[in-house]
Amino acid sequence: MADPLIHVENVVAGYVPGVNILNGAELILGDGELIGIIGPNGAGKSTMLKALFGLIKISDGTVWYRGDDVTGKKANFLVARGIGYVPQINNVFPSLTIRENLEMGGYLRKSGVAEMIDEVVDIFPRLGERIDQRAGSLSGGERQMLAMGRALMMEPSVLLLDEPSAGLSPVLQDQVFDRVKQVNSTGVSIIMVEQNAARCLQICDRGYVLDQGRNAYTGTGEELLHDPKVIELYLGTLAKAR
Repeated sequence: MADPLIHVENVVAGYVPGVNILNGAELILGDGELIGIIGPNGAGKSTMLKALFGLIKISDGTVWYRGDDVTGKKANFLVARGIGYVPQINNVFPSLTIRENLEMGGYLRKSGVAEMIDEVVDIFPRLGERIDQRAGSLSGGERQMLAMGRALMMEPSVLLLDEPSAGLSPVLQDQVFDRVKQVNSTGVSIIMVEQNAARCLQICDRGYVLDQGRNAYTGTGEELLHDPKVIELYLGTLAKAR
């Protein structure tokens, strides 16, 4: 692989001093890649994204972005540098319209907000159809698409997605995964944490299995999807029939 876009190196982090969730976790993201992070509850998957995005304190290790040390940098600095983040919950402003949410996503832009909204609704046509509707009236799947669209307003190089399919029906999950692939196809590199491990591995270039804050397994999505140990420990009997 060429020089990585992001390199998370031996990161130790947690929410309470002295209580670590990540215990030397590592990750490499190449330009244009779609990376999936799976693992059991409490393994540190979402914590990895929050540490990378400067939302929790890193007590040891380094986060590199384009060769620069960005460990502990604040979220607004990282957004301006080209990293977007979509949290699992509370990821839209429910009292604002779709258009206003997208405008909020472009708050650091000096120009081109309207043009970027047009590009976002090209990716998510449903948002364009309801552009002046309040976000609070959207379905769960539509909210996820709006949250991704808002993060795209700054034209990020990297998009961090925290469980985008959580709480959605199977049909809506498929729609969200299709949109993730579509966003990735435009050249945006993606790191996605997912509870739907099998579906995640089906679409990602490479995957990381976290367990107790450490890398348990790594490989291509296809390799992990068919690894007997990964199936037994993390994917369950459903994956054996695939």
